[in-house]
Amino acid sequence: MQKRCRQGQSWWQPKFQGRGYRMTVPRQVILEVLSGTEKHLSAEDIYLAVQKSYPHVGLTTVYRTLELLADMGVLFKFDFGDRRARYELAEEFQVKKGHHHHLVCTRCKRVIDYTEFIDQEKELLEKTERGLMEKYDFSIEKHLIQFYGTCGKCRKKTV
Repeated sequence: MQKRCRQGQSWWQPKFQGRGYRMTVPRQVILEVLSGTEKHLSAEDIYLAVQKSYPHVGLTTVYRTLELLADMGVLFKFDFGDRRARYELAEEFQVKKGHHHHLVCTRCKRVIDYTEFIDQEKELLEKTERGLMEKYDFSIEKHLIQFYGTCGKCRKKTV
């Protein structure tokens, strides 16, 4: 289910070309794992998924590759408050999700991808971005928003 570029190449091939990086098997497998899920995976989750097909890929390789991919802008690294970095592909590389925000439950650590934006939200974000760009002479390319609170299931447990 991975995206393809011209001539049958995977979408990530152009990101590596011209940057001095080779597309290695571990890098490709890690990208395939991330492309095949909508979850926010930890390095350990990715390592376990990679091990099923490529048991010779070590955890250190997974960590290094994730850092490289984050530095390249191919994926985002999140901290949802559970003391484990979580990763997902940057929105331009996602097949399904696209732009979204996160709702993070501070009790159970559940993360909800939030994509149903209403007009007032869009207007507020556009106005905020314009104001920040003018005030700081800064060109905003993308944003990440996380809301923290308590999900309905956890709230019901306390009642």
